[in-house]
Amino acid sequence: MEKIRVPRIGAGRPRSRPNSVSADKAYSNPRTLAYLRKRGIGHIIPEKVDQALNRIKRGSHGGRPPGFDKKWYKQRNVVERAINKLKGFRTVATRYDKRGHAFPGTVTFAIIWLRS
Repeated sequence: MEKIRVPRIGAGRPRSRPNSVSADKAYSNPRTLAYLRKRGIGHIIPEKVDQALNRIKRGSHGGRPPGFDKKWYKQRNVVERAINKLKGFRTVATRYDKRGHAFPGTVTFAIIWLRS
């Protein structure tokens, strides 16, 4: 009997790369930004105040300030608040509905609740 090989889901690196990444100031460290730059991924990450002061203090050797689009960063905030509101809706967050046919109804109700 021949063995059927089933590929594992999530194994290996992703096959597609995002156009850009939005993140908090916590991810504005040089290592993270260098990784994103190396992979060709744009980023919308605000610069920390101390990093900006150090860059300015170094003068022309400090480099250019990173590009930052406030409009896109505000949209990230809206998405985060919606996810946190969904987490507050415990039935969706913990999936109390054990049957598959009941869960989509719960999610639909949560989305209607979100919009109100």
